[in-house]
Amino acid sequence: MKLNYLIFIFVSMFLSGCSLVPGMHMSPFSDESSTEMPVTENDKTAMRALNIQTITAQMIVDIEKDFNNRSLGPDNVANHYFDYRIGSKTIKGTPVKESYDQYKVGPRDILNVTVWDHPELTIPAGEFRSSERAGNGNVVGEDGTFFFPYAGIIKAGGRTVEEIRKELTRKLSKYIERVQLDVRVASYRSQRVYVTGEVKIPGVQLVQDIPLTVLEAINNAGGVTSESDRRNITLTRENKSYSINLLALYEGGDTSQNVMLKHGDILNVPDRQFNKIFVLGETAGSGTGSARSRTLFMNKGRMTLTEAISDGGGADQDESDPARIFVFRGGLGKSQIFHLDAKSPDALILADRFPLQPRDIVYINRQEGRRWNQIIDQIRPTVDLLNVFDASPTLSPIIK
Repeated sequence: MKLNYLIFIFVSMFLSGCSLVPGMHMSPFSDESSTEMPVTENDKTAMRALNIQTITAQMIVDIEKDFNNRSLGPDNVANHYFDYRIGSKTIKGTPVKESYDQYKVGPRDILNVTVWDHPELTIPAGEFRSSERAGNGNVVGEDGTFFFPYAGIIKAGGRTVEEIRKELTRKLSKYIERVQLDVRVASYRSQRVYVTGEVKIPGVQLVQDIPLTVLEAINNAGGVTSESDRRNITLTRENKSYSINLLALYEGGDTSQNVMLKHGDILNVPDRQFNKIFVLGETAGSGTGSARSRTLFMNKGRMTLTEAISDGGGADQDESDPARIFVFRGGLGKSQIFHLDAKSPDALILADRFPLQPRDIVYINRQEGRRWNQIIDQIRPTVDLLNVFDASPTLSPIIK
């Protein structure tokens, strides 16, 4: 008898000690967090308890007033999270737009020089065979020059084919009357762009006479993979890194994102591993009645609270407390806690207009009394065993 009373006292103490453990029903719950969280203010990190903000219609109105809370807002948090997590110093925005100029010949390019009616000055098979296929076209050396009979050393590096043609014409005019010649680039080999990351065919792409843009380079690489983050493409040029938002180009028509690439550029398409949402707590199981935690990927960097709850399996009808759904946010050093009271399904309309951010944690609380029933189930074998030897009161679960 005394031993059973001691068990009752132990259970009471255990429950009172767990009253603030996540998952316990608190009525009413505190309006601020019981644990201090790191908060960054004025480039300094401080510890403080966070206010729990209730998701209301007015909050949704305030959120939607700021265009940057929209998916394609130029300063949307999803456009910063990648840099924040990896500690890079990407310049937000694109390089200064430069006007297109004609292709400039460079070292290792192969030129095709055709002098009409003078096959001795033209590559074997004359003007009807390309320099590259003939194997002995005019290769521009590392110093940017090449040799041509009667004309001598011709500077080609940094010049257009028209400029090279004019110089050859002028020099050959001393030996050939009414000289007619043509200069073309048979093989482009001097200017390279590197496309890496989440594209189907990463590798080197050559810059030719047709301008190579970001969109064309990605298309040449077979397009992006399903694991790509199209909002945070990085362009590295001359020791500076720029952020390219390909999604703004595709869906928003922002052509400024379609930057023209130059020799030495590195275009990297990162993966989407930072664009995750975590759904924890009393979500619907897989038919076994047990709760499951889920990790969701944001589609194109966007997801609402309703989408997260739905894609996470929904709230468990028997175990969850829809009045206590929380969103914990700690990205970019701005820790916040939000509360959704979804006792009425109408509240999910608000939730569907509440935009989540990368790495948000959605937590669905447990229904009142379920914790008690779980504890009773755990100690019932011990109580039943004692009842065999002592006719003492029997513990019963609370039926909700």
